Amino acid sequence: MTFNDIFKSSFLENVASVSILDMAIALTLAFGLGMFIFLVYKKTYQGVMYSSGFGTTLVALTMITTVVILAVTSNVVLSLGMVGALSIVRFRTAIKEPLDIAFLFWSIAVGIVLAAGMIPLAVVGSVFIGVILLVFVNKKSHCSPYIVVLSCEDSMAEKKAVDFLKSNVQKCVVKSKTAAKGLIELNLEIRMLNESTDFINELSSIPGVNSAVLVSYNGEYMV
Repeated sequence: MTFNDIFKSSFLENVASVSILDMAIALTLAFGLGMFIFLVYKKTYQGVMYSSGFGTTLVALTMITTVVILAVTSNVVLSLGMVGALSIVRFRTAIKEPLDIAFLFWSIAVGIVLAAGMIPLAVVGSVFIGVILLVFVNKKSHCSPYIVVLSCEDSMAEKKAVDFLKSNVQKCVVKSKTAAKGLIELNLEIRMLNESTDFINELSSIPGVNSAVLVSYNGEYMV
């Protein structure tokens, strides 16, 4: 084979460039590992609204990447054309959760490694990554943060409410304060001493306190 023969392309010759057995094994393994990635994503998801469509995308992305890399590795001309075609693709979908990026790259990496024939690396690597994610993402903090939204009539009621709150929680930090005529609203991040929320009932009964709302908080958004 000469250097020029590498760049010769024939449709009929390309038909048999990848065997049926290779395609079946690669796609079956891609589907299996894609489902494993999907299950790990489902178990470790901590966002506001779970999207089953994104989980399905992870499975499809693993299989699509496998198909693309199988085609690329079988033909040099096709690989050059694929690079040019993919270079003009732009994805505008916003990634809401930083961890979603890791799952996208995981799916793509598994597809590439499978199509390259490195099956043990794809399987063992995926199991190892999945275990690490399950252990660290699902690791709960011993003391979850909460936000208390406090509405008071005046500064006297505000002081009583804040002092009461500090005496009944482990930690209390003012995150924001809004003052208007006859109204003071506070957002305070707290760490509770235990799972009991009875102190909110007592807080709302303090004279001058209009309302007290307890909201779960993960450091980025309120649930």
